[in-house]
Formats: sequence, C-alpha cells, structure tokens
Amino acid sequence: MLSRHSALALQGVSGGELEDLCAQAVQLRKQHYGERLTYSRKVFVPLTTLCRDDCGYCTFVQRPGSPGAKVMTPAEVMEVVQQGQQLGCKEVLFSLGEKPERRYQQARDALAALGYQRMTDYLAACCDQVLEQSSLMPHVNAGTLDEDELRLLKPRCLSMGMMLETMSRRLLQKGGAHYACPDKVPLQRIRTLERAGRLQVPFTTGILIGIGETWDERIDSLLLINRLHAEYGHIQEVIIQNFCAKPGTPMANYPEPSLEEMLRTLAVARLLLHPSISLQAPPNLQQRYGHYIQAGINDWGGISPLTRDYINPEKAWPQLELLAAACAEQGCLLEERLALYPAYQQQPGFVEAAVQARLAPLCRADGLAQHQCLAS
Repeated sequence: MLSRHSALALQGVSGGELEDLCAQAVQLRKQHYGERLTYSRKVFVPLTTLCRDDCGYCTFVQRPGSPGAKVMTPAEVMEVVQQGQQLGCKEVLFSLGEKPERRYQQARDALAALGYQRMTDYLAACCDQVLEQSSLMPHVNAGTLDEDELRLLKPRCLSMGMMLETMSRRLLQKGGAHYACPDKVPLQRIRTLERAGRLQVPFTTGILIGIGETWDERIDSLLLINRLHAEYGHIQEVIIQNFCAKPGTPMANYPEPSLEEMLRTLAVARLLLHPSISLQAPPNLQQRYGHYIQAGINDWGGISPLTRDYINPEKAWPQLELLAAACAEQGCLLEERLALYPAYQQQPGFVEAAVQARLAPLCRADGLAQHQCLAS
C-alpha cells in the first residue's frame, strides 16, 4: 500500500514508470478479486432535475421554468422500473438534485401536489413502491443527507451513494467548479459519509478528477475515504470519474483529463485504498476499456439496457458484449453483481431484515447476480 508521501511523488509519472505502477495495481487486484470484473444491470431514475446547487460542469440540473425541470410522478417511476424488470435489470438507481425544495417554489409545489414537503420523504415512498411492485432493488444517490434521512432510507434500499468529488475548498470560490453550491462544501459531504458509516449503510463514493483540484487534493480525498472505511467498513466502492466538458456550462471550454491522467489516478487509487474497496471507472466516459483494466479496476458500475446516463447524456453506455470481449482480451471475465456487494450481504447490521429477505432470489451462491454471466 502506498503512503501519502509516495503517492504525492507519483504526480506526472508516465511512460515505463506508469506502466510499472499500473502493473502493481493489477497485481493487487488479482490478489483480491481474481480475474473477475463486475457491473450492475440497472435502470436510471432521475427523480428530479431541480437542485439548489449550481455546479460549473452540470447539465443534469434544470432551472425552474425550463422544459426539463420536473419531479417524476410515481407512475413515471414505475413505468421505467417495470420496463427494466422485463430487460433483466436488478437495480433502480435513484439520482436527484439536492434539496431543491429549499430553493425553489416549483419544487415545493410539485412535492405538495404529491403529498410531501421534503424530497427525501417522497424518495422513500418511491423506494417503497419499487419494493412492493417489482423485483428490483433501489440504490439511492441523493447527495448530502442528515442522520434522520439516512435512517429513513436505509430499510428501503440495498445501498446508497454520494460522490465526495474533492476535498478542495478552493473550488467553492467564485469561478470555481463548486461556486454557489452549498451541498458541495467538503465538510458537509464528509459528514454524510461519516453518518452513513455509523449507521452501517453500504456506500458508494468517489472523486471527480479534472475540475480544478490539485494532485495533492486528489490524494488527500482518497486518503480521507480510506480513513472513513478503516473506521466504519462501509465503503463498497470508489469511483474515479473523469470530468467531461459540456456545451452551455461555465466549464464548457475547460480541458478534460487525459487518458494518462486517468490511468495514473486509477493505479494510485488502487494502491492507496484498502483492497476490500472495489475500484470503479465509468466505461462510457472515455471508452478505453482495456487501459482501465490494465490500471487495476475491478468494477464498471451500473450499466443500463434501457435508460441513458442522465448525468452524461452524450455518453452512451457500452454494449455488454463489447465490454465482455474487452475483459476477455485482458484475461478477465465480466459478471453481473447486485447493488450490494457479496461481502456485505451477510454482514450483521449492513442489511435490514426486509431487504435481506429479497436478496435470495437475486443471488447466486457466491453473492453475484443470478442468470447473467457474459464472456467472449
């Protein structure tokens, strides 16, 4: 495992030294995950595109009055869920803007029409509906959450997630990626990660690279995640996500991180993080599958046969056959998992009884998903 000092010294490593670094990361992956890479078959439900934050890179969020600004109805949610069930999906990824009702009357009015005052309460009701009317299991990505919100949601979903993104407070300043974003204050996101740990919520987090953070800040963000996992054991996976510039945003002309920068960060992350934490990179954002495998990842995250990536709508999901072939070229097997990793399925406290009872029909003996194993 790398020390902070050693990790900081790897800034800018390239060529043969980068290849050696990636080889070390691959060796560590093989020791703990063998030759298996996983993904989750999901539907993406953007419960609301309203948000009180104004991130400089985001096109998911819509302002009140724009055609895309809305809160999905229960019927709209279940239409997507039922179509996904027919296509063999097992995860419902609920993604939504953070606390829009605290900023916008449109959000408050939409919630009131549905019988709610708080978006988290409506989200919990939608999770209940999914559990009652389908075989799919919710994974909730609702941003920063108070303890009572985490307690409300935990019995209703298989796992939760929130990207830390960065430890950098500099990016909150005017002109920074997180200016005018109260929910992107690092302390608020750290508190959510800590609360989730205390409540034993199986959790996904990660960093967004290329948004103006320094290499030191990137390393310290990973070390913070690792420290929280060492204390609570709740971090299932860490995502290393590359920034993608989008037209119409304040960061439309901002340079995207190179493939080499991605590989350097992935390899260092694998060697910094505890091996029990899965390392993930979105396959649709750069589509360099073999390179990512060679940098030490063991998971591709959620992939949908039905819904697009609403956060990065211009980036199509890969075809599973192509992804499986890329894995096979690297001597690996692509297999489907659930939103809850096998290591957490039998851990006391991490799975509520009502959720545990629903796992058995979805799981193989090893905890991976039933009826889905792809290879070239």
